[in-house]
Amino acid sequence: MKEHVFPVKRDARRAFERAAASYDAHAVLHREVGVRLLEHLDPIRIEPRRIVDLGCGTGQSFAAMGKRFPRAELIGLDFSAAMLRHARRRTGWFRRAFASDAARLVCADAERLPLAHGSIDFVFSNLALQWCRPEPAFAEAARVLPTGGLFMFSTLGPDTLKELRAAFSAIDGASHVHGFVDMHDLGDALVHSGFAEPVMEMEVLTLEYASLGDLARDLKSTGAHNALPQRPGGLVTPRRWKRVVEAYEERRRNDALPATYEIIYGHAWKAAPRRTADGRQVIDFRERGAP
Repeated sequence: MKEHVFPVKRDARRAFERAAASYDAHAVLHREVGVRLLEHLDPIRIEPRRIVDLGCGTGQSFAAMGKRFPRAELIGLDFSAAMLRHARRRTGWFRRAFASDAARLVCADAERLPLAHGSIDFVFSNLALQWCRPEPAFAEAARVLPTGGLFMFSTLGPDTLKELRAAFSAIDGASHVHGFVDMHDLGDALVHSGFAEPVMEMEVLTLEYASLGDLARDLKSTGAHNALPQRPGGLVTPRRWKRVVEAYEERRRNDALPATYEIIYGHAWKAAPRRTADGRQVIDFRERGAP
């Protein structure tokens, strides 16, 4: 994988803690992509007993997942305790107290899952993995799945917020907007982590805003704060912000400002291990002439 700078996890977590109360009102993109990601399940026949919604946030996917797999145990996992508190409110107190099918909630990092090896049949993740390093997150997903278990996710690609990145370049060369991993690198990382024949797709969605301030408010309200280690310190001064606004305004079309999101969808099945736990290679012997 190409050299890439990833967000500082504690800073990203802090941003999501602050955004938990406003998240649902502003997460239009997350809801739409979640619906599209679930549609990728339509041609796939699985009957999972236990599902993890990895980076579940406020639990926007819980109802649809429960409807699709009513017999499965659902575990909502997120690194923000505040997000999980809002997720808990999605199910009424009666279901939380008495129903076995209410989602269990776990506060943890996708790169260090507190789950047993092979204990999950289906790992689902909607627009959360861009806050993680792909290799350890994929390795953990592979670890908790049995051979044949399914991993399905959406994340952001490199062209995401390209207009905002270009506008900030008008004031300096600092990193004001996150970079995102290329689809092909993610596919390679899946194979390296123990998944077989990953299926990767990409589409571009464009949101439109009346002003740059509206876009900035949506980003802040959904926790999409600059958490890069080399981000500029302090707030952007009014004078410098005005220059950013002027640079972004050059992209106005049909009385709206575009905000591009490159959405990457991926799914893959956990492959049979090639080596045993003590490092010995697994060799599949078949009779001559056998298929």
